[in-house]
Amino acid sequence: MKPAGARGTGRGGSAAVVRDGPGPGSGAGPLRDIPRTDALLADPRLQEAVARLGARVVKSAVVAAQDRARTGGIRPADVLDEALAGLPESASALRRVLNATGVLLHTNLGRAPLSEAARAAVLAAAGTTDVEFDLTGGGRARRGESARAAVLAAVPAAGSALIVNNGAAALVLAASALAAEREIGISRGEMVEIGDGFRIPDILVSTGARLREVGTTNRTTPDDYARALGPDTGFLLKVHPSNFRVTGFTRSAPVSALAGLGVPVVADIGSGLLAPDRLLPDEPDATSMLRSGAALVTASGDKLLGGPQCGLVLGRADLVERLRRHPLARALRVDKLTLAALEATLAGPPTPTHQALHADPDALRERAARLAARLRDAGVDARPVDTAATVGGGGAPGVGLPSAAVSLPEAFAPRLRRGRPPVVGRVDHGRCLLDLRTVPGTLDPVLLDAVTAAAPIG
Repeated sequence: MKPAGARGTGRGGSAAVVRDGPGPGSGAGPLRDIPRTDALLADPRLQEAVARLGARVVKSAVVAAQDRARTGGIRPADVLDEALAGLPESASALRRVLNATGVLLHTNLGRAPLSEAARAAVLAAAGTTDVEFDLTGGGRARRGESARAAVLAAVPAAGSALIVNNGAAALVLAASALAAEREIGISRGEMVEIGDGFRIPDILVSTGARLREVGTTNRTTPDDYARALGPDTGFLLKVHPSNFRVTGFTRSAPVSALAGLGVPVVADIGSGLLAPDRLLPDEPDATSMLRSGAALVTASGDKLLGGPQCGLVLGRADLVERLRRHPLARALRVDKLTLAALEATLAGPPTPTHQALHADPDALRERAARLAARLRDAGVDARPVDTAATVGGGGAPGVGLPSAAVSLPEAFAPRLRRGRPPVVGRVDHGRCLLDLRTVPGTLDPVLLDAVTAAAPIG
């Protein structure tokens, strides 16, 4: 039994640690005035948060607020408000971030943001859904058939399609199904590293295939491929070097020149562009590759396609079926949320990636001028500046997209990253630039509030 007046032991139980006497910061008030954990958790607003986020997440925010009061960071009377302000948006540690870097497909920020249609589809599919069930007949249905149909509707040149969990998986499956213990002909100039230390040659060799290198780093001709053909050739591989450019004395063999050599040609286009885009004339697309004679095309879904992370295999129906029936296909398949997001991306309105890519530079300049003027009125050193955005995500290297940004003092960069929501810009010549090509216009009020909140006081 506790002595009269004793209080609970805080973090391990349902009551806060509260000791008599003043705290380290004289402005914090007596520690005895810090609200108890059980009293705080009884507040209806925190009760609602427990139902939404879980007790552990909410209690962590409460304890953090109590600790701030103990060290004099806030007054005891402000603990509840501090706890409420410290609650995350969700029970996940991942946070919604405003991408103002000017990189449309920023890998570290999750690449393509999903459209509203895709987000709604994910939410609908998050519960019980008919992903593999025929509601009419009451029996089992082919998994993801409607998403596959949406892919084929977007690329009519494809005889069939398969959806796997990322672009590298699509290539791995093709190599496993068509070239295990056989040879893959590939140009030395296309044996690239795709990021984070992963290299195309290593990925292919891991499947049991052998690489037959042809040509040189800067020049490879159709004859180089032809001389490499043999009874063990599984397919010829064309890899788009999407994250760098080789200029000068160069030559590469187009798919159309390889299609008549008697073996399948697999084209890994990487970026997920399904049809030609006038803004990206040098970026390969699935439709053009198939019409040029590629037997299969592999691509990513979370890049220029603007959808969720996934990999697409498009092309000859017989080859796609071989991949689908391969045992590895089960390990590489996507879940119901990805299928829902991909279908809605293809069937729905233009994606945020498409809108950012095709944004009007003059409209971006007008937005930058308007936002900078509003910020100057609030006492912030803000200027509209012209800048150049990039595609990112390993797509369209060297292509600059005319854009406009709000220029702020460099000190804003870390403050904005710590805001709610965090805003990530880029630092250039001692200024923090918030590039508007990657910020939807509907979020201008959010951006304005974030900068104002990050401004130094006084």
